[in-house]
Amino acid sequence: MGNIKVHGGLTNLRINLLKYRAVFVVYDANVKEFATKIAAGRPMYEIQAKEHYKTIDTVLEICSWLMSQKAGRDAFLLSVGGGITLDVAGFAASIYKRGIRYANVPTTLLSMVDAGIGGKTGVNFDSYKNILGTIRQPEFTYIYPHVLRTLPERQLKSGAAEVLKTFIIKNEKGRYEEAVDVFSEPFDPERYSSIIKTAAGIKDSIVRKDVNEKGKRRVLNLGHTYGHAIEWWQRRNNAENPYTHGEAVAIGIVESARISEDSGICRPGLAEKIRNDFIRCGLPTELPCSEKELEEAVKQDKKAEGGKINFVYIKKIGKVIIKSL
Repeated sequence: MGNIKVHGGLTNLRINLLKYRAVFVVYDANVKEFATKIAAGRPMYEIQAKEHYKTIDTVLEICSWLMSQKAGRDAFLLSVGGGITLDVAGFAASIYKRGIRYANVPTTLLSMVDAGIGGKTGVNFDSYKNILGTIRQPEFTYIYPHVLRTLPERQLKSGAAEVLKTFIIKNEKGRYEEAVDVFSEPFDPERYSSIIKTAAGIKDSIVRKDVNEKGKRRVLNLGHTYGHAIEWWQRRNNAENPYTHGEAVAIGIVESARISEDSGICRPGLAEKIRNDFIRCGLPTELPCSEKELEEAVKQDKKAEGGKINFVYIKKIGKVIIKSL
């Protein structure tokens, strides 16, 4: 854990892979060319990285492929893609032959600062987000920011929400305001690299203190209670042009700020500031439905314990607290 590599080239990754005897690559169909360069002739398995395919069936298909390749307990699974790819491939690695080693090469901003770090894997079940999953740490996460050049702007914005979330939790060296500036302007690989490195380091430091999410790690769920509920509502209602995960989390963070303010936990005006900052970054801030329509999904939140939800409130930029909701 904690082996996060931020680089500008792929040579170091190829050298690092040489120490593993049997490498198998699972990749998102959208990044086939990039994944092929990394695989360098090694066995490859393509998946469709869409929420519809983020299921236990896809995990089992990967396991079947590994069996067909005669992958043993010494196999090493490398996942190349965004959060969906990393989640299903990591899940497969954690259960195949009771667990094999794996690593991540995230190709979206969202996965570079979220799914690629921390070892949480998961798939959707019965319309609920990530309700099945495991926690198993990758050997390493290789972050190559220059691949973001090919990412659609909406996907960049989606990842920006998770970065901003990280700095709301811990505003290291005033990075929150800097991130708002960076994400409100055209893509700059150098500025993104610096922001990504700091955000990834913050998440990793939090995970190190609470690998199995029993305490401090829960702060990383900021915005996710409502974010996951929004995603559930969209799937249940076959919403047209649904919000991405990052967009749903952005709305969830704004809701958390509003609830924090209404509860007297933060100073008046903070919710509006966060809302305006997110709008400036091109992120949505309004619920797609009434709050009452989300109640069922909120109650099914996988972080609920004893009938109560460990909700993350915002005290100020750089400080959050967890209380039962």
